[in-house]
Amino acid sequence: MDAGTQAHLAFYLTGKRTGAELEAIDRLALRPALFAGYRDLAKLRYDFPLVLARGPGDDGSVQSLSGVFDAALKDIAHGADAARLRSHALRLEREIRVAAARAAGLRLSALWDEAEGALSAAGDPLFRDSMSRLRRAVRLDGEVIDCDKAMPARLWRHAWQAVERGKARKFRAQVHTLILKLSDILEADFVRSKEGHSAESLKASVGSVHKESFDFNALSSFLDRASSKGALTESRRRRIRRLLAVLKSQKFFPASDAAEQQEGGAETYGFFFESCAEALEAYRERLPEMIELVKAIAMAGLEIDGAYDEARHDPLFKAFGTGGLDPSDVALFPDYLVSLNAGRLTPVETATLLDVLSGSAPIKTLVQSDDILEGAPIGNGSLALGARSKQLVSAAIGLGQAFVLQSSSANLFRLRERIFRGLGYRGPALFSVFSGAMETAGGLPAYLVAAAATESRAFAALVYDPSAGGDWASRFRLEDNPQSEQDWPSHSLPFEDEAHQRASEKLAFTIVDFLACDRRYAAHFARVPRAAWNAHLVPVTERLARAPSEPTEPVPCLTMIDNEGVLHKVLVDMSMIEEARRCADMWRGLQELGGINNSHAARLVAEAREAWQAEVARERDARGSEPKPPQAAPSQAAPPEAAPAPVRAPEPSEPEPERRSEEAYIDTPRCNSCNECIQINSKMFGLNKDKQAFILNLEAGTYRQLVEAAESCQVSIIHPGKPRNPSEPGLDELLKRAEPFL
Repeated sequence: MDAGTQAHLAFYLTGKRTGAELEAIDRLALRPALFAGYRDLAKLRYDFPLVLARGPGDDGSVQSLSGVFDAALKDIAHGADAARLRSHALRLEREIRVAAARAAGLRLSALWDEAEGALSAAGDPLFRDSMSRLRRAVRLDGEVIDCDKAMPARLWRHAWQAVERGKARKFRAQVHTLILKLSDILEADFVRSKEGHSAESLKASVGSVHKESFDFNALSSFLDRASSKGALTESRRRRIRRLLAVLKSQKFFPASDAAEQQEGGAETYGFFFESCAEALEAYRERLPEMIELVKAIAMAGLEIDGAYDEARHDPLFKAFGTGGLDPSDVALFPDYLVSLNAGRLTPVETATLLDVLSGSAPIKTLVQSDDILEGAPIGNGSLALGARSKQLVSAAIGLGQAFVLQSSSANLFRLRERIFRGLGYRGPALFSVFSGAMETAGGLPAYLVAAAATESRAFAALVYDPSAGGDWASRFRLEDNPQSEQDWPSHSLPFEDEAHQRASEKLAFTIVDFLACDRRYAAHFARVPRAAWNAHLVPVTERLARAPSEPTEPVPCLTMIDNEGVLHKVLVDMSMIEEARRCADMWRGLQELGGINNSHAARLVAEAREAWQAEVARERDARGSEPKPPQAAPSQAAPPEAAPAPVRAPEPSEPEPERRSEEAYIDTPRCNSCNECIQINSKMFGLNKDKQAFILNLEAGTYRQLVEAAESCQVSIIHPGKPRNPSEPGLDELLKRAEPFL
């Protein structure tokens, strides 16, 4: 072993740089190589910034700035002007993106004016025409937010308001109708009453033009005699007045859309809190008013229908709400939104949050984490990886009745429908979000840090929705993570090699890549000069694929990139590899919950396959001593003219006829019924009565399909033979691919 390799191995084992060639990375401004295409986010079209739409054309949606421009261009970019409109629109979009990163919280219309003014200084009439047409095509406005530390709270507040506006309009319409009809009952009662029949009241109701045309005293006397039987009882009159007072004085919803802008004013309650204790206390204090209001709505409905029976209903409503409210009644009222920071959670607040999540109060809690690379609380040198938020998420899911969403901020736009669903959920909800705004990330944009956290499995995206169904498969969702079926996602990295030729390398993105972005962990990495690169340096995933007990060689390293776009190899010490193993174990645990690579399912499949293979072997042994009736070879069978896929036909004869290597065939008795060949060509391949594959008609497909079926076969029982059509394209390549299966 040469001295360079010894130094590499020593660093891996101890984390100490013993060779002069190894260089610390804390001052090198290196980042994972897969970040190469993300140096300037302002030049890229991606999910951010977001437009929190609010206005006549849109009342609460969340849209990406790129999506807004794409929709507008789809409407107007046609014909000879299409290229010009698209070019001008993309320039404007980029300018708005830059301005949004500079000044947070401005409306799209204000950012548009600023960007358009900066771009139209030359006075190009065609540019002005493009801007005018774009303005007409973009029919929405709203706050524009970038992916920064303040974004999650703003996004949730906007989404909460959108959900509650719909609830408020429905509630106001119902209560307004009840108030009108109850008022009509009292008005009609007044008209029938002695006060309503008085000469003064009648004279006032007619107006000045006809005052001298009637004898109001005589009319009053007549009406008294005619309507004396229709008057309300005094108890009913008092009850209706009390119901009207309750309905008119409610403080849960503003009286109108205009009043809605005055959040938490004197007329209505506030529903935004910075602690669960305050939200829970407010909910409990307001519960008697909620009960009284729900009772008033129910009683008003009976009064309007004339169905209120005092003897029957008075005792019923006297006891109303003693056991609390039904969830459907609670859903009439606004939910409570709490915004917390995981780094400032106290034990008392954490305990209160768990109480909230285990109850039925409609409190939605956003817990934002700004740093998930904390040291373990026991001080053993390992990472906690967002321990506070993950403990809350695990506990909330374990309670089984709270809606739970976990995601980094980079993924929130794609999860917007889940966010709205969680805010509309009847019951408590927990939203755990990593903002990416880590101060120790070396100036990397929060979006990039957040995306790296999701890619590296450090902060996985997951949703637990108790309302989605009765089983775990319906409730738990893990598919919003990149390449969720793999341990680590991988991507191709294009680059230029030393000979200035274009090349490409597939790189996995692991938790080690994410840790390399944080300057607190720089001591666990060391740059290797290009002259010392050798075969002993392998990707981190190759080291992870080996058991910890295997020899320490080869040495794991990362491929990183500097500000000039130059690739570097960076050694990784053993502690980082151990962190990656722990992270992979946690991810596999989530996969189990999400039904991905589930070990229980795999064990059942393996047991079923073994039992099936044993049964096939027993049947083959039993049939081997019995005479078999002659049957035609399966490849000679003619398909029916309109056979549905997959085709099922009689089982091939056994024992199989002796075959030549040039002839295509399938070892049908060994087929495990995966149906992958049927999916390739259901006319070439068929299934027998035992759902095992055989060749139905070679003329119905190509040699390429035979080879592809052989490659995809799980038990390698498809033998493509030699091609029947010597002029089929690509035969040289196909014959090489077919060799292992002949």
